[in-house]
Amino acid sequence: MQLHPQKRSKVPAYLNAVNRLRIVKIQEIMGESPTVKTFTFRDKLCGRAEPGQFVMVWIPGVDEIPISLSTITPNGLTSITVAQVGEATKALHQRKRGDLLGIRGPYGKGFTLTSGNIMIAGGGTGLVPLMPLTEKLVKLSTKLTFLLGAKTKDELLFLDRIDQTLSKVNAEIVAATEDGSYGLKGIVTDQAEQRLAKEKFDMIYACGPEQMMYKMFLLAERYHMSFQASLERIMHCAIGLCGSCVIGKLRVCKDGPVLNSEQLRSVKEEFGKFKRGFQGRKIAV
Repeated sequence: MQLHPQKRSKVPAYLNAVNRLRIVKIQEIMGESPTVKTFTFRDKLCGRAEPGQFVMVWIPGVDEIPISLSTITPNGLTSITVAQVGEATKALHQRKRGDLLGIRGPYGKGFTLTSGNIMIAGGGTGLVPLMPLTEKLVKLSTKLTFLLGAKTKDELLFLDRIDQTLSKVNAEIVAATEDGSYGLKGIVTDQAEQRLAKEKFDMIYACGPEQMMYKMFLLAERYHMSFQASLERIMHCAIGLCGSCVIGKLRVCKDGPVLNSEQLRSVKEEFGKFKRGFQGRKIAV
């Protein structure tokens, strides 16, 4: 009996390249706050990324972790901005200019760009994926309201970059700190609620602590406005196989990390309440 070889579907060259580990050299390191640093490198594929996408970063001898892109340029000059929160990020913070990192990606679905009257709300390191988004939105929006927050002034990120990006467009920048050390005293969601109660926005974009994003989602639902949020989950494979990032029936690495209102409604039993730990068990956010 003659056996016919099974036909194999061709994988686009771009996807093969995206999934292949590339070694990049750190070209610049900038301290953003006492616990946050920005690492800049050059990678052609990252130059094709969309705002909100992420890369898997391999720290040799330590671990591989998902990190959002904070700078995307057509020539491939790329940045990741990282808070020191665990073993892998501590090791990354100890790297020096000229050291090597491994990169896979970019992965996931980024933000869908919308024109018109736009609100952006970011808290802490949630501002990271919002920066390349903002740099694209300034070319589309008629008005842009940018709300940013942190616990203290020292933890506010990208103040100069935000001001420079929005300086030549119709924009309002509102900074809030919980201790009142900079800008308004309070939290971002309070500022958002005041504006949503009296103004119609064509889109609300958010990223930050999940409970903050959950409150922004509820505000968007109350005032019947479109909403997108970038979620953070533990990710091992980044291609939808391992299930470590599952929320409801969605895989954050493939269906997200940016999810829209409709998707978030489908996972409202978990969003803002639970995530999965390193062992795959649900734990409280």
